[in-house]
Amino acid sequence: MYQEAADPVIQGLNEPYPSDTCQNHVATTMLTATRQSLSDHSIGKDPQAVRTGQRQNRGMRTRLGCLSHKSDSCNDFTAILPDKPNRALKRLSTEEATRWADSFDILLSHKYGVAAFRAFLKTEFSEENLEFWLACEEFKKTRSATKLASKAHRIFEEFIDVQAPREVNIDFQTREVTRRNVQEPSPSCFDEAQGKVHSLMEKDSYPRFLRSKIYTDLLTQTQRRLS
Repeated sequence: MYQEAADPVIQGLNEPYPSDTCQNHVATTMLTATRQSLSDHSIGKDPQAVRTGQRQNRGMRTRLGCLSHKSDSCNDFTAILPDKPNRALKRLSTEEATRWADSFDILLSHKYGVAAFRAFLKTEFSEENLEFWLACEEFKKTRSATKLASKAHRIFEEFIDVQAPREVNIDFQTREVTRRNVQEPSPSCFDEAQGKVHSLMEKDSYPRFLRSKIYTDLLTQTQRRLS
């Protein structure tokens, strides 16, 4: 669905990343500014303003943490595997990795597929979309009404609320519907927001993942074991 030659966003992804020195300088400068902003929020402000500043600070730290780790390679994938890298790559077959390209849901159903996709999303600073989707999947398994309520509010504050630390990209109407749902939480209260985020990843990030160096390198490594 993307036309790479005409899309400035895609063109930007193909340009070289800044050096580590430059990234660290930017990160340090931005973090200093963020701390000053938080301090300003805390002086002579009401508690709501302070909480807002704290949420912004947490969100900024999350983004700054990515600045020194932004790359597009299989090393990023192996660093966050659920098993030890060597053991995981031995267990992952070329057939399994190839099947990830059949559909987005097949990718999400495989733990190594999720790990590889997460590593890719980190390079685009959009891993919050996957983390939200996974949180919703785990939320649906909750049986205790008390835990359901506390988890619902935690997920909403982390991913849905305005200026949330890892705010996902959803429209105003979906956010407000979800806000109302959370007041009387049920296992399905995030379904609409989760569906929007799933669709966004499937149409936007997933096709780029299949073209990424992370995925192509991974396929190459699994194929080498057979040769």
